[in-house]
Amino acid sequence: MKLEIVTPDETLFEGKVTLIQVPGSKGQFQVLQYHAPIISTLEKGKIRIEASGGAPQYFDIEGGVIEVQRNRTIILAEVA
Repeated sequence: MKLEIVTPDETLFEGKVTLIQVPGSKGQFQVLQYHAPIISTLEKGKIRIEASGGAPQYFDIEGGVIEVQRNRTIILAEVA
């Protein structure tokens, strides 16, 4: 699935991933390929992503919003 992590100043990540874990307002959750459409607010914490065959990558955020739709995920994040 395609992922974009965008801040007000820059694009932190853009590419294909197999797993996304985010700190949702009601607790941590993960998004896998073909996830149902969802929009959620995010709390302060770490975003964890995994690309096929690669080591996990982490991004610290102060909060934000995630939208998942048609195998594409966009995260609008605030960073410190």
